[in-house]
Amino acid sequence: MDPRPAGDEPPAPHSRVIDNAVYVNGRRTATPGSLPEAFECLKNTPDSMAWIGFYRPADAVIFNVAEEFDLHELAVEDAIVAHQRPKADRYGDTLFVVLRPARYVDEAEEVDFGELHLFIGQNFVITVRHSEAPDLSQVRRRMESDPELLRQGPQAVLYAVMDAVVDGYAPVVAGLQNDIDEIEVQVFGNEPGVSRRIYELSREVIEFQRATRPLLGMIEGFVAGADKYGVDQELQRYLRDVADHAITVAERVSGFRQMLHDILVVNSTMVAQAQNEHMTNLTEASNAQNEEVKKISAWAAILFAPTLVGTIYGMNFEVMPEIHWALGYPFAVLLMAGVCTTLYLVFKRRDWL
Repeated sequence: MDPRPAGDEPPAPHSRVIDNAVYVNGRRTATPGSLPEAFECLKNTPDSMAWIGFYRPADAVIFNVAEEFDLHELAVEDAIVAHQRPKADRYGDTLFVVLRPARYVDEAEEVDFGELHLFIGQNFVITVRHSEAPDLSQVRRRMESDPELLRQGPQAVLYAVMDAVVDGYAPVVAGLQNDIDEIEVQVFGNEPGVSRRIYELSREVIEFQRATRPLLGMIEGFVAGADKYGVDQELQRYLRDVADHAITVAERVSGFRQMLHDILVVNSTMVAQAQNEHMTNLTEASNAQNEEVKKISAWAAILFAPTLVGTIYGMNFEVMPEIHWALGYPFAVLLMAGVCTTLYLVFKRRDWL
């Protein structure tokens, strides 16, 4: 049973402290109203575990928590600055984990990447979210509904959070697959602007790969060090299951990157072919135009010859050598016909006609 009073809803997402609880033997025993109350309750309750969740807390709040739980200054700096790669660093008895959750935004058809920091101690778990995803309230409810699992302590919470992050990758993989299918249709449909979409999706896939690939080595390290840190065998099986899901996601993402590379090559080839076909059509049109120009020019030259002769003898001068010659007219006609015939044969031989 949930010890919180009925109607006690989690704070709104903009709150700095999302939830603040103390657990004993896998069950919530207290819901402190402030951080000092949580610190005091943890100290006064034997074998208890505190799970405090923050959403974009102020620096002063992080420093206060760091002082109380003796968190390393480098880990605290990373939690404040954010923009970290997925990693797991151990500082003494405290494990600092950075995860990169992701969610697919259907309206914008893009991937929204977040950042989640976890401080895992012997009797506490502190989560610092810098994004809306993942919804850790669902993780908390799941853990509280399974006291046997929650009894395993902070390591169990770490497993549950990582499991939620990896499970959250599934809709992203499905969304990216749908985008790639649409891009393939656009490429073979010769739609404009598809090259830009390919580049944008490639950047998202690369970013997704950066978020998922480090998880594999991280989980392998957790499993390898399970005996050293006394992690339960059943919890180790859960971690290996998360590792299997993470491997599947990483393989799909690698496949997406190769597919987008191939699609980009195909699109570039098709664009080049289209450009070559366009240039060929322009060349053919230019050649056809040149042929027509040659024909027109040839006929114009042929017709120009009789026009020139007729123009000379049509000047109506009184003194012209052939104007009173009896054979002048037949000579002029034969001259025009001869010149036209000669020009026609010359142009025909040169394939102008």
